[in-house]
Amino acid sequence: MERLEAIEPLEDAEFDPSLVYAMEANAAKALSRPIRFSTPTFKEYQSDELKGCGKNSFPAFSITAGGCALNCDHCQKKILEPMIPATSPEMLEQKVRDLIMLQNLQGFLLSGGSNRRNEIRYERYLPVVEKLKNEFPHLRVAIHTALLDETLAKSMESAGVDTAMMDVIGAQETINQVYKLDRPVEDFEATLAALCATSMEVTPHIVVGLHYGQILGEANALDIIARHDVGSLVLVVIMPFYAKPGTFTTPSTSDVGRIFMEARRRLPDKPVLLGCARPPGMHKRVTDAYAVMAGLDGIAFPADGAVAVSQAIGRSFEQEHACCSIKLGQAGEKAIRVACAA
Repeated sequence: MERLEAIEPLEDAEFDPSLVYAMEANAAKALSRPIRFSTPTFKEYQSDELKGCGKNSFPAFSITAGGCALNCDHCQKKILEPMIPATSPEMLEQKVRDLIMLQNLQGFLLSGGSNRRNEIRYERYLPVVEKLKNEFPHLRVAIHTALLDETLAKSMESAGVDTAMMDVIGAQETINQVYKLDRPVEDFEATLAALCATSMEVTPHIVVGLHYGQILGEANALDIIARHDVGSLVLVVIMPFYAKPGTFTTPSTSDVGRIFMEARRRLPDKPVLLGCARPPGMHKRVTDAYAVMAGLDGIAFPADGAVAVSQAIGRSFEQEHACCSIKLGQAGEKAIRVACAA
């Protein structure tokens, strides 16, 4: 607590002392793991401690532009807005080739809006991914899968997709009420199992507070993920300003920090990462401090103070301009550092 109070960006922050002390009790495990601060080029980023990269080294493409048939209560399709539209395979291929030539593209995220069954129809895009991967072996490709079957999972693997990401929802009430989706919790576990049966790096996501800001299905989602051989876990925190006013509350930073500790306990040998989405301002600064102290392995777009917390407790860190779910490897990292320096 004394070290936290000495960090200028956190001077007005309110921490839960019992939670901080619990994290301190597990400090030996946390300190043995370096933390990675990810600053992908999905959006502009700058902090007092880390610099963003203006180059499109790892952009996100949406195959539906801003369209989504589900239009879930928590998102209202706004998460798609910063992504680059690629509404045909030809458009995706041309934009990727342009970025390789002009801006040292190292990889990309493929995403899009869902149909009413929470499926994204990637089939006609996968031949383009395979073609690009064969021609440019250095490219790293991540994909938001949504729900799928074994056939589509195998097709993604065959096309050369490196990392597959999906949301795991542990509460049926959340699926029905927030997503307006008539699919059981079991379908989310079946999708995870199908992905884990491939050679892709599988990175499930849990949205903390997805049920209108309440903590409801997160523990069950952790149980589901712990049953499968995932590559890593990404935690994000609900962002109420995406939703209709008055429908969501913001989870307390203490509740979020306790889920960080539980995720670290349940997946002791797997990378656990804090992803892009979480409330801004002081909430984000406290959340990110908890992520560092809980021993999470990475933070996307870290808030001011995160680096200082790492230094204060003695955790080593590195920065990478890629999606937190995917590691580019040493060659890619070096290339990106050179590009950003230029």
